[in-house]
Amino acid sequence: MFVPLSIPSPEVSSFDLTQWLSSIGLTFFGQWNLPIRYYALCLIAGIVLATWLTSRRLTKRGAEPGVVLDIIIWAVPLGFVGARVFHVLTHPGDYFYDGADPLRVLYIWEGGIAVFGSLIGGAVGALIGCRLSGIRFWTFADALAPALLVAQAVGRLGNYFNTELFGQPTTLPWGLEVPSDNPAFPTGLADGTLFHPTFLYEIVWNLVGVALLLWLERRFRLQWGELFGFYLVWYGIGRSWLETIRVDPSEIFLGVRTNVWGAWAAVLAGIILIAVQSRRHPGLEPSPYRPGAEWVPSSAEVESTDTYSDDELEGEEAPEASENEVVEPSAKSEVGAKP
Repeated sequence: MFVPLSIPSPEVSSFDLTQWLSSIGLTFFGQWNLPIRYYALCLIAGIVLATWLTSRRLTKRGAEPGVVLDIIIWAVPLGFVGARVFHVLTHPGDYFYDGADPLRVLYIWEGGIAVFGSLIGGAVGALIGCRLSGIRFWTFADALAPALLVAQAVGRLGNYFNTELFGQPTTLPWGLEVPSDNPAFPTGLADGTLFHPTFLYEIVWNLVGVALLLWLERRFRLQWGELFGFYLVWYGIGRSWLETIRVDPSEIFLGVRTNVWGAWAAVLAGIILIAVQSRRHPGLEPSPYRPGAEWVPSSAEVESTDTYSDDELEGEEAPEASENEVVEPSAKSEVGAKP
């Protein structure tokens, strides 16, 4: 029996768009079946929210409004490609066996994408988009960092609607109810067993991370990719734990799940990024644009030129710097220096 406080699994994971349109009097699709998965809607909602938040933060920094679209048009598609490739490579047994249809590698609608692959593919796309738009790559990465956690939190709701990627059995009252006929239900367990709702744990972890990143940014005025480094550390720590309690099959390397290795790699990369960038760039960014690619507003002034923070720092201005000059600690004024 499921306990009263347990989390019920959703009864449906999709709806038929044709039937819904017919219910409101729109019948121009005829008898076509157009299933819309809630998982896909969660991914789309996450992308939209991340785009809006990143655009707002870039604009506050001094970038042209809407320039984020010139970047995500590359980052999002390549992010999906990277996510699919990473999943296939880390689950080869699902796609490469005697009698397997090789085209199933392309059937992304059947499920199977990996966050770490999306980060790699998305980074390649962002590099291309930043190069074409003139935005500094690390400026974009810092603007994106908290928005990524928001997108990932919303995207995890899709795992709930699919009743997938849940954790080990638990007796906690907030355990997730999983029907015994679910393909992922572990064999040998009794009907009514509750499982750790790892989707919920990650949602909470990511949203706490958003608040933490915004606080760190305001407190230490993080730029030059340092904030993105903290994102990698925070997300990697969370995933390294969550992966250890999930029951879905995964490739094992040296006794460790491949996604745990990916999480550890993210933490290490974040620490290195913070250390290197804080040493190379002790001052503030002179502009969100690369030298020679600056955008000049035609009329209105930007709200801030030295921080992404929503709250303006009254009375403080960034130190003046030429297009190719990085302000060194000995040359910085007290006003422009990081605290």
